[in-house]
Amino acid sequence: MKEAFDTYGAAEDYINATPKFTKKNSTEDTARFWEYLGYPARDGRILHIAGTNGKGSVCAYLCSVLRRAGISCGMFTSPHLVTMRERFVIDGEMVSEEDFLYAFRVVLESVKSFPTENYHPSFFEFLFFMGMVLFEKYRVEYVVLETGLGGRLDATNVTDEKKVCILTSIGYDHMEYLGETLGLIAGEKAGIMRRGVPVVYPDRQEEVTRVIEEYAKKTGAETFPLEKTAIKEIKIKNKTIDFSLHLHYYDYIGFTVSTSALYQVENASLAVRALELLRDRRITVPVMQDGIREAFWEGRMEEVLPSVYVDGAHNVDGIRAFLETVKRHFCTGRRILLYSTVQDKQYREVSALLSQAGLFDEICLVPLQGERALALSELTDSFRQYTGFDRKAYDTLETAFRTLLSHKNDGDEVYIAGSLYLVGEVKALLRSLEHD
Repeated sequence: MKEAFDTYGAAEDYINATPKFTKKNSTEDTARFWEYLGYPARDGRILHIAGTNGKGSVCAYLCSVLRRAGISCGMFTSPHLVTMRERFVIDGEMVSEEDFLYAFRVVLESVKSFPTENYHPSFFEFLFFMGMVLFEKYRVEYVVLETGLGGRLDATNVTDEKKVCILTSIGYDHMEYLGETLGLIAGEKAGIMRRGVPVVYPDRQEEVTRVIEEYAKKTGAETFPLEKTAIKEIKIKNKTIDFSLHLHYYDYIGFTVSTSALYQVENASLAVRALELLRDRRITVPVMQDGIREAFWEGRMEEVLPSVYVDGAHNVDGIRAFLETVKRHFCTGRRILLYSTVQDKQYREVSALLSQAGLFDEICLVPLQGERALALSELTDSFRQYTGFDRKAYDTLETAFRTLLSHKNDGDEVYIAGSLYLVGEVKALLRSLEHD
């Protein structure tokens, strides 16, 4: 008789089904289950990241520098684009199906024997625990943890022994859970702080800065804001951006990010500031420079085909940052946008931003797959009031993608944005087309 869950696919199916039979757990139950697991990876030096935009990018920059320094690290991020294994990266490599299945079985067996009645990890909790099991297995020295939603009540926040906390850009997203104002949202994100643990954040929103400083004072965390004046001499090139960053011990130092996405300058700078605070002698200035330059994070103004870019911008602030980068791209032909999103995003506000940006000659709309997808009729309605550009709707991504590529001329630029789910579907489509 075959062992239950003896394949990666079976394990992935089980995890995907968990929202149908689980409820949101209290932080106390989540913490008790982590204790029951034996606190896997608690001894790792934890770098904890929360925020609205840029969390995954900061994680990627941190891990790239640690790898360049010869330091082992594990990275837990979300969401994934194509395969669930993307959420677990050890020393720069996505975990194997065998390791995924190993961690899944460890967590599931503990769920079955856990003494608390009717407890089962949520979708995100299950994956978080799997990540910590894997990081324990490989005995990584540093653990880079991205929060899922919020911070204070996030499953990853059961970790108390942290080396540094990073709060990225705060914006309006998930307001039904985090609050309707930037201050309330910032307060939830700031919940990852701990006494005596330094926290790094961008100092560019007065309301957000005030909340973070107040929370840090109450908690006993030491703040290290990234001021506007800390970054200067930004030089945008074809596929890289050079900039100077003020370090605490070396004045201004030159860095390069290997992307055309202007917003990555701030994310890379936050990572460098945090790495400085680790005071690890292996993390030298040349190591940081090399690590930042070598870092790559999928789906963030990524050129997947010549002059075809995908970007995971999915909320108002993310779209503004996306548009700022598009504006700086040199284009001799037409700019074409393929857009989609999910139901719970501010798609009407985003539609206005995209339509009124004056950057696109054509906007194409397509529905996503899955239950959260916004219907094509709703998408088209949100753009209908705006005129002055060509607007087209397609029933499927493959039809839209093939049509755009077949009509693309030399000098044209194609941008695909609106959701990381859309980026994932594009990535999966490209893989399937490669095998046609």
